[in-house]
Amino acid sequence: MDGHRDPLSSRAWRALVLGVPLAFLALFFLYPLAAIVERGLRGEGDPPLDVLTDPTTADVVWFTVWQALASTVLTIALALPAAYVLGRYRFRGRGLVGALVVVPFVLPTVVVALAFVAILPDGVERGWAPILVAHAFFNVAVVVRIVGTFWASLDPRVDEAAATLGARPLARFREITAPLLAPALAAAAAIVFLFSFTSFGVVLILGGPRFATLEAEIYNQAVRLFDLRAAAVLSIVQLACVVAAVWVATRLERRVVVTGQLRPESEVLRAPRTTRDKLVVGASLGGLALFLGLPLAVLVERSLAIGDGHGLHAYRALGRPTSVLLAAPWEAVLNSVVYAAAATAIALAVGGLAAFALATSRGRVLDSLILLPLGVSAVMLGLGFLIAFDTEPLDFRAASWLVPVAQALVAIPFVVRILVPTLRSIDPRQREAAALLGAPPARVRREIDLPIVSRGLAVAAAFAFAISLGEFGATVFLARPDRPTLPVAIFRFLGRPGEVNVAQAYALAVVLMVLTVVSVLLVERLRVRRGGWF
Repeated sequence: MDGHRDPLSSRAWRALVLGVPLAFLALFFLYPLAAIVERGLRGEGDPPLDVLTDPTTADVVWFTVWQALASTVLTIALALPAAYVLGRYRFRGRGLVGALVVVPFVLPTVVVALAFVAILPDGVERGWAPILVAHAFFNVAVVVRIVGTFWASLDPRVDEAAATLGARPLARFREITAPLLAPALAAAAAIVFLFSFTSFGVVLILGGPRFATLEAEIYNQAVRLFDLRAAAVLSIVQLACVVAAVWVATRLERRVVVTGQLRPESEVLRAPRTTRDKLVVGASLGGLALFLGLPLAVLVERSLAIGDGHGLHAYRALGRPTSVLLAAPWEAVLNSVVYAAAATAIALAVGGLAAFALATSRGRVLDSLILLPLGVSAVMLGLGFLIAFDTEPLDFRAASWLVPVAQALVAIPFVVRILVPTLRSIDPRQREAAALLGAPPARVRREIDLPIVSRGLAVAAAFAFAISLGEFGATVFLARPDRPTLPVAIFRFLGRPGEVNVAQAYALAVVLMVLTVVSVLLVERLRVRRGGWF
């Protein structure tokens, strides 16, 4: 076969990478969202214009924007040293560090917010400062994993040459490393901003009565005040803000992308040999361990606290039936694993195809659409599923598979933002050379694109699974009472009085932490052993 492309194969591939993600998002994201907004706008309540002109709305929007920006800056500042260490050094326990970093990211926001309440010094009021720190605690994994993964593939010889010529470390980072890292930094910053922008549980508990994000206010209007119209209007405002943020992020990422700079991890990582290297590794990882470890240690302590002492009472109770759930608590663990595995498969399939479409500059509509599930109210989306899928032929309300579909909606943007920078950085001359040698497009993708992107796929799978384990906002509306997930079970235990119920909630949170570490370590082990697409 000659080096010319098969037009039919190319058209079929374009239809696949664009059609599948667009169809999935149209059915399971746009349709439910439109259904709940339409139901809200034609319902009873204050006219939409009154909601928009209310001074309270302006205050909520302003606080939502500035705290998200501040949280993003703080998260990047705290995470960059650890991203550098994981992206440049090979050391014992490196995989374990990468797994442990992800743990805070998947914990239910309500649980971690309570942990921060417990560690606040006496006399310190809840407010914006604890909110920013808690957001950094959640999102540091995004920067460490995305930027660290990309950093581990950057050719270090350019930086070494500049050092040989006498350039100082700060100048080398500003002039060489930062521009090369810009695609990954842009992707990570966009995700951190969107998660902080749509923050719910953290703001609800740590913000007190004075501070509320749009997401928290949507919950208050829809669930507590039963004003679905005001909630719908605020959802539209939130969506408009998210669309603007996504537009800025995607344009920034396209402008800063650099091609042809990636190298295999084995050529980049080196053992810390000098005293300076060891101090850098120790200080970065030690600071990160202290920042992430203290709230997690509080969670473990709370799970063991019964009365004036400590014990395993809460863990033993997880195997017994309880009036809080229609199932034994241990069944929530099994449900979460099954749902998360299904959601990961969906997210990798849909997100992987979307990443190929975006990396080859196709699908501008998809480019703006793919991040929107991160910015849309999970409360409204969960209610939208119940309203949209309540009549034949789309009566899916009782279907268990709606849970992993909703979880995949949150995981897909992570898959895309992890894979796109790597795919765009592949030197196009490699594909052209393969095509000239007679390789058809499918073989080019299989033997050039997939081996290079395989490491990103491992990271994306780990993130997708971990995110699905901890998703709460939509799952609380969709999970059947007899098939709760871990976050739903934790929420229900926290809502019941009694120290035994609270201890079981924290015990389930510890179980969720362990599941996350195990899942990420398994993915890392598969990547190392097979060295390719798993």
